[in-house]
Amino acid sequence: MSRHERIVLLVAILSSFVAFLDGSIVNVALPAIARELGGGITTQQWVLDGYLLTLGSLIMVAGSLSDIFGRVRILRTGLILFGIASLLCAAAPTGAVLVAARLLQGAAAALLVPSSLALITSTFEKGPRAGAIGTWTGWTGTAFVAGPLLGGLLVDTVSWRLVFAINVIPIATTLVLLARLHDPVRTEARTPIDFPGAVLVAFGLAGTVFALIFQAGPGWADPMVYLPFALGLLCLAAFIRRESRAKDPMMPLHLFRERNFGIGNLATAAFYAGISLGTFIIPVFLQEAAGFTAFAAGLATIPLTLMSLLLSALFGTLAGKYGPRLFMSVGPVLAGTGFALMLFAEDPLDYWWQILPGVVVFGLGLAVTVAPLTAAILGAIDPAQSGIASAINNAVSRVAGLLAIAAVGLVTGPVLDTAAFHRVVLVTAGLMVVSGIVSALGISNKLHVGAPPIPPEATAACHDRIVPDGPGRGLQPT
Repeated sequence: MSRHERIVLLVAILSSFVAFLDGSIVNVALPAIARELGGGITTQQWVLDGYLLTLGSLIMVAGSLSDIFGRVRILRTGLILFGIASLLCAAAPTGAVLVAARLLQGAAAALLVPSSLALITSTFEKGPRAGAIGTWTGWTGTAFVAGPLLGGLLVDTVSWRLVFAINVIPIATTLVLLARLHDPVRTEARTPIDFPGAVLVAFGLAGTVFALIFQAGPGWADPMVYLPFALGLLCLAAFIRRESRAKDPMMPLHLFRERNFGIGNLATAAFYAGISLGTFIIPVFLQEAAGFTAFAAGLATIPLTLMSLLLSALFGTLAGKYGPRLFMSVGPVLAGTGFALMLFAEDPLDYWWQILPGVVVFGLGLAVTVAPLTAAILGAIDPAQSGIASAINNAVSRVAGLLAIAAVGLVTGPVLDTAAFHRVVLVTAGLMVVSGIVSALGISNKLHVGAPPIPPEATAACHDRIVPDGPGRGLQPT
């Protein structure tokens, strides 16, 4: 590995690590944030959803920005914005300011995610590329393990504000290294950005999410609830209509005619809605209802992360050999069974017998499902379109999580007690089982003609798709 390649790999790892760490470190800080800034579970929902809203809305268009303006330039912009947003989060005097800063942080993360791994794929030759991607996956995957532990430690010993402020250290380091890299001169024609589509989907998601969260207070009869909800639905309908007619759509609808792509995205929506609900409710419940410290709550979810990191590549290989249908059918049901086991939780809580077995089974189901799900969806699409197909699937998973978190108040009610926890894990289990049923009924083991197999190292990370994107382009992230 040359000096230049080592710098590229380090920049890609650090920039991705920041975005992934922020996605896992905040959950354990939510109760402390609500205690200091007020707002209860609504504030906690918005702290998560503010980030996911802009990330999910902009992630598809961010790849186009990277192509037009250059990956190094977009990555630098994303890092600077992420650093500014992190400092704003750390200094936020009110919940509203924190949510606004999280919106900016999500927009910055949307710029980081498509650009960081693209630096690897455009730098490394085909032979050493797999090893570089494996290194990237291993290091960035540690963010999901380290996040809850580091977040819990910072909350318990210093303040929840340090959870955000600590981002400045890896960002500053990455910017120093990034100064040594430059975008190559590009001469080929570039596809224009679908800005109207991006605006419509952003307003559509903002309206529906705002209504789902805000309704917990005044109810659906309030015009501050039903008007944004209706406007959001209209924007989403207009987005679908535009994408069906646009010359260069952000989301080509014809891809959904491919069986595994259409069915796989339905399964993705249910499965990732369940993941988001489950990983949100467990650490919050353990702290607010069971009296766990933030650090202990972070430790409580480590088994599922470790199982996902250790076993995802194995099940990706098995799915490549036997086809994805069995794994996509059984995996979500296993994950749902894990949440069903948590229905035995009662007051006083015994974590070792009432929560841990469910977390372990959930982690196994997660590992069984993720890589085969990715392979099935991307294997259904011609390699020339796998980049946009991956972006769509990533957006579906994040938007599903966004809406699930927004709607959690409908399930819990005003108080998060043991009964409310039971309702949430039951809904979560139901979503997982629905995903398994959809896959069992609709997924085919036949790959699209000419579609290459998905390498195991490319499917080890739970929320990231790494896929072939045609000759000369290598692997493209979403």
